[in-house]
Amino acid sequence: MSSRRAVILGGTGGIGSAVARELLDASGRGGDDWQVDVLARRGGPAADALTARGVTFTAGDRRDTSTLRDLLRPGADLLVDTVGLTRDDATQLLPFLDDVGSTAFVSSRAVYADEQGRHANSVDKPVFGAAVTEIQPTVPAGDGDPTSREGYGAAKVAAEQVLLDHGAPVTVLRPSKVYGVGIGRPREWFVVRRVLDGRERILLADHGRGVDHTTAASGIGSLVRLVADAPDRRILNVADESAPTALEIVRTIAGHLDHRFDEVLLDADAPAFVGTTPWSSPAPFVLDTTAARALGWQPPTFATAVVPELDWLMETAQSTPADGDVPWADDPFWEHLFDYGPEDAALALLSLGLG
Repeated sequence: MSSRRAVILGGTGGIGSAVARELLDASGRGGDDWQVDVLARRGGPAADALTARGVTFTAGDRRDTSTLRDLLRPGADLLVDTVGLTRDDATQLLPFLDDVGSTAFVSSRAVYADEQGRHANSVDKPVFGAAVTEIQPTVPAGDGDPTSREGYGAAKVAAEQVLLDHGAPVTVLRPSKVYGVGIGRPREWFVVRRVLDGRERILLADHGRGVDHTTAASGIGSLVRLVADAPDRRILNVADESAPTALEIVRTIAGHLDHRFDEVLLDADAPAFVGTTPWSSPAPFVLDTTAARALGWQPPTFATAVVPELDWLMETAQSTPADGDVPWADDPFWEHLFDYGPEDAALALLSLGLG
């Protein structure tokens, strides 16, 4: 058993911590003995949990060149960048790549564009005729605001190109809607909070048939471990074994929490302002993971992989003071998603046959 070193940028986030746990678990299963170094802006429960398992934690900014130099100048067998967004972010890594055995850069499915140029963050959603492969055209590379709807995918493409053009063994990973313990935007909270709030009914647009592929952070972790053993220049989609519908996701989450909703499956004649979920999609958005599977990767199933996150969401909610709120509550993403007034009004209309 050999000793190997991994450096994870953004190592306490949902994806980075999942990668760290996968490498540590591999060591425990008799695989290579991984020394794991993680970088994040600040400590906290995730950092404490990792350091308790032997991880070396560094508090710092991924965009601080001196911090990067201190971490990467000694070399590494694996570098994982979970927080890089832009061309400049990617360029910062170039001086160190020749001393890294294998690099994984976490990008996004938001880079993909359909024939009309529509992408995941467009107002008008993309329409793909089949599961999206890695050769699907992308949005043009760009240097606009990477936190904007139009700028995010373009910035990721620019970063991908910088890293792949360098020639070092860099694997670009393109996940879909990521979930897992510690994730910054836990979409599953949409269902969990409704359970905690005692909601008996849930409205689902389009009969809950929307399909928007999910990606377990733990699945990204297991794929990164394989990438560490098979360095190459490549792009890999990473997503769950199958793409559950919004209805299947709701049922899976509610079932784990021993809750049963009265499901109100809405059709096209229903009020347009209710029934939308974080997984609603006018057209299926599914990632083809054939290339990743060719490495021997086994994608997880949503029903199994989501359980640790659901337990974490419940524990976090139950430990939050009555006058406080969960850490992700300020995210504008949640605006109106728990505004039950319109839902109750729609239910009243539907019961009267007016919806």
